[in-house]
Amino acid sequence: MQGSLDNQNYATDCGRNATLRDWSKRAAEYMLVRGAGVAAMRRGLRGEMLVLAYHNVVPSGEPVVGERSLHLSQACFGEQLDELTRTHDVVSLNELLTVESRRTRRPRAIITFDDAYRGSVTAGVAELSKRGLPATIFVAPAFVGGRSFWWDALASADGTIADEIRNRGLTEFGGLDARVRTFALNQGLRERDLPEHACAATEDELAMAVRTAGVMLGSHTWTHCNLARATDQDVERELRQTMIWLRERYTSVISWLSYPYGLSRPGVDTIAQRLGYEGAVCIAGGWVRNARLNRYSIPRLNVPSTLTREGFRLRTAGVVCS
Repeated sequence: MQGSLDNQNYATDCGRNATLRDWSKRAAEYMLVRGAGVAAMRRGLRGEMLVLAYHNVVPSGEPVVGERSLHLSQACFGEQLDELTRTHDVVSLNELLTVESRRTRRPRAIITFDDAYRGSVTAGVAELSKRGLPATIFVAPAFVGGRSFWWDALASADGTIADEIRNRGLTEFGGLDARVRTFALNQGLRERDLPEHACAATEDELAMAVRTAGVMLGSHTWTHCNLARATDQDVERELRQTMIWLRERYTSVISWLSYPYGLSRPGVDTIAQRLGYEGAVCIAGGWVRNARLNRYSIPRLNVPSTLTREGFRLRTAGVVCS
């Protein structure tokens, strides 16, 4: 009974919708995670690597505003880190491609953040620092300095984006912020005011973050464009300009790319390799299987704010639940 109450309190703290379907799913996860099979699944993943993809971490006491699935509370993030350190060896992204990193008794996990939200750079890094954990933050420099992202500014009150805005924004407008906002404005949509934590960090905040041991910065392109819709010339400019900007300002920089929106196309990897990028990560796909490693298409496990404690445990053990 106490476990059920704890799970209910956790769900309430994280601001989840208590629909019948949600509770049914949580009940199934609750039962599964207590079965003997989860530990066995995790043991079978020894030496495998799991790259986690986060976005924003909402500081304690602050409101959740924007596209809801991207904004995880600080309390929930801290609990997930505690769970992760109990079952995995948490390592840096740089260790992904080394042979030595595959010789482990437990699964290994890598923590990454997309977009360099102020919340993740401050509250998120604070939680990492408490536990001495490394992480990589992927930065889109065009937004650095407190700019908001279109998907948050155009989200409805319930934290969702209209399908037409999302679909046309990514395809017709190439994911480019100004073009998507202009289209939405012409459709009669109004932008939402966003708290500071839901906007991009400043240069000084990034500098403070990388003073934390193990925190590194990587490239999320310059404008957070959809690389699948960009020309080769635009791709090269986006990737080159971002690394120049990062290296001019910070020493804790790694030559890794996170594809904006998780989207790419044939040829982007070739350009990235020619520019000196060591690898690139997607936004989905699950576990890294060493035998089939493609360093420019590294899968990640996206961690939405709607994921329950049990759901997190199941997914990090290699159990997939719909």
